[in-house]
Amino acid sequence: MLQRPASRASQRCAPKSRPDEVHFLRSWLQDPLRTGALSPSGRALARTMANFVDPAQDGPVIELGPGTGPVTSALVARGIAPERLVLIEYNPEFCAMLRTRFPGATVIQGDAYNMKATLDGSLADRAIAVVSSLPLFTRPVEERYSLLDQSFELSHPRAPFIQFTYAVVSPMPLAPERFDAHVSQRIWANLPPARVWVYRGRDGVSAGTPNAVAAE
Repeated sequence: MLQRPASRASQRCAPKSRPDEVHFLRSWLQDPLRTGALSPSGRALARTMANFVDPAQDGPVIELGPGTGPVTSALVARGIAPERLVLIEYNPEFCAMLRTRFPGATVIQGDAYNMKATLDGSLADRAIAVVSSLPLFTRPVEERYSLLDQSFELSHPRAPFIQFTYAVVSPMPLAPERFDAHVSQRIWANLPPARVWVYRGRDGVSAGTPNAVAAE
């Protein structure tokens, strides 16, 4: 007996394979504190993060914890050539995916929280931005400030450190005498909804002086 082809409506309703989500979930199950998220950043969130980077400015862009590359794709769409991207990813499976998807980018498997040592010899110039998808709330405040200090040291003066969060408060406890902070509107199109924080250092001032920490 001949079988009728599935209707267009049923084809639209059929579940689609989402390999990136599968990779993320597996990574989270293996190491939830390091992976942080259950799924990659959505397009609206990735686009918001990328929009804080000025493609007209010369220099590399450092991305921390790119995962499967949704923010990387948004940076390329923003006008950042893959050859300008330096990606630090801890998960070797994600590193292999990134090298396939962005063959011109520099992909380094290593610890983003120790980014100075991880990037040793990999930067030809100071970065114009650091874009982070790291789960900062899983780390002590001292480690978060250390990451911010390293980012400012490796970047042009006043270059942005761009970080998303699902939380209401800043991932970096605010210290206005040490660095400026700006937060985006909540991005409701992302699941779960998120905000983007942008931090810019004050010249010659360390982010992590304990006495400078203000209340969140």
